[in-house]
This record gives sequence, structure tokens and C-alpha cells, in this order.
Amino acid sequence: MQAEILYRPSYSLARVRLDASEEMRVEAGSMVSMSSGVAVETKMQGGLLKSLARSVLGGESFFVNFYRAPAEGGEITLAPALPGDMAVLDLAGETLMVQSGAFVASTAGVEVNASWGGAKTFFASEGLVMLRASGAGQLILGSYGAIHEMELAAGQSYTVDTGHLVAFSADMGFRVRRIGGLRSTLLSGEGLVVDLSGPGRVLMQTRSADAFLSWLLPRLPKPRDNQS
Repeated sequence: MQAEILYRPSYSLARVRLDASEEMRVEAGSMVSMSSGVAVETKMQGGLLKSLARSVLGGESFFVNFYRAPAEGGEITLAPALPGDMAVLDLAGETLMVQSGAFVASTAGVEVNASWGGAKTFFASEGLVMLRASGAGQLILGSYGAIHEMELAAGQSYTVDTGHLVAFSADMGFRVRRIGGLRSTLLSGEGLVVDLSGPGRVLMQTRSADAFLSWLLPRLPKPRDNQS
């Protein structure tokens, strides 16, 4: 698989070229276009229980789409649900924890599962579970806003607002907490943050969907009562 990201960072599009008979997994709704001869198969990956875990715990689709190129190869273009950036990550035995909704696609050698870690995984205001991406191959992620990547050294600590977290190395230490007490949470507009400890890499997005909804919802017209 060869992938390039176009039009970044605001409205990114991934153009993926597949080799002969090569297959890739694509999150439902992420396909924009594809060349002639590319076959699509929708199925449960890993059986019923793993599919339920991804859907109920991880917020991902119950069914997974697999795209297979014909003998002469093929092309597929992909885009995330929200306007923003995309990243192509090469995994070689590395495991990443991926924010729910950031997964776009992966090659056959990458396994993506919902990873339940108890209260530590309550990263968003309503609580969500991270996805665990492991194996060898390429992983395509999407974000809301641009992607900012950092490499933390051993022992280095860094704090990220949970609404801006895209992915981080699974073997990094992390701790979720509130900023200050309840008063500062209510008045500052901030909520949960995660303290990450290196070594490892962390990917952040420059915009937060939760913050945008908090700005948008109070400005939407309110329905009027039915008048007789």
C-alpha cells in the first residue's frame, strides 16, 4: 500500500494505491472514491464478540468494510468524518491507543480492537473507550483540525486535554484527571486532561469536537411551542 495525504490540514484526503490483490480495512463512511475493479466486502472482523466490543465499547462500526484491489492493482480515496488532517503511521510491532472516531483505515497486518481499561479510559465528557491498534503495517488516522505529533523522551511528562488527544503509544504511562476542582472545571470550560509519561509518541488534534459543540448548541434556534 502506498498512501499520500492531499489538501492538508483542513480538508485532507488520503489517496491510497493498492498492489495486486492487496486488501485493506476501511471504517464505514470513510470511502470517497475508488478505481474500477476494486471489490468491497462487508463483514464482522474477529467474530460476533469482538465486533460488539468495537461497536458498543469503542464507538466504531459493527461491520467492517474490506477493499481488495484487482490483479492490476487499484486506488481508493478516503476522508474522515470531520474536517481536518490525516496521518499515515507505519507500525512495526508497535501498539497505539487510538481515540474513538480517529480510525480511518489499515492494512491487513494491523489489528484494531476496543481496549477496556476501566475508569482510566474515560477520556471524553461522556466517557469513551480507546481502540488498540497493533501489528505490522500501515494505519491511517483522521482528526478534527490539524495533527500535531510529539515524541516524548524517557521520563518526560506532558499533559493533553482529552478532547484533543488522537493517539499515543500503548506502553506510555498515563493518568486521567480534572483540571483543578469542580469550580475551575465549570468556570474555565476545561474538563479532563491526561498526563502522559514517555518514552513514546503522542498525536494531538488542534480542534476539539466537544468544544465546538459547546459553542454551537447554545446558538442553535430553539423549537417554538406548538400554537393552537
